[in-house]
Amino acid sequence: MIRNTLVATLGLSALTAMAQMTPVGLWKTIDDKDGSAKSEIRIVDNGGVVSGKIERDLNPKAKPDDKCDECKDDRKDQPIIGLELIRGLKKTEGKDIWEGGTIVEPSSGKVYKMTMTPIEGGKKIEMRGYIGFFYRTQTWIRVQ
Repeated sequence: MIRNTLVATLGLSALTAMAQMTPVGLWKTIDDKDGSAKSEIRIVDNGGVVSGKIERDLNPKAKPDDKCDECKDDRKDQPIIGLELIRGLKKTEGKDIWEGGTIVEPSSGKVYKMTMTPIEGGKKIEMRGYIGFFYRTQTWIRVQ
């Protein structure tokens, strides 16, 4: 009933656009160094806290039983597929920015503070991981 009222009021395209300005969904990660697709990450919102897990490794050399050997926390030796990559992000009030969380780089085990910002109408998200004043930015592409 509420959805039908919203569709009637806003129109389907406006409702779809609103839904896309969220990071929730499936994303293809793109390496900021060589431009290659690395993985697919499923981002979910659980009570206002956003997290993301690796759903698919796109590296042709990846094996189904690969583990996070370099991780230093509770993710150490956990399977790459299903690994919780993103933890603890929360939406900044009044803005389409999610902050306050962390992201782990499985290849090095480094954990970075991060921000996430939907761009291009939610078709992409800008992921920025940083330690102190040093940061890396990647743009991920929405799969669905």
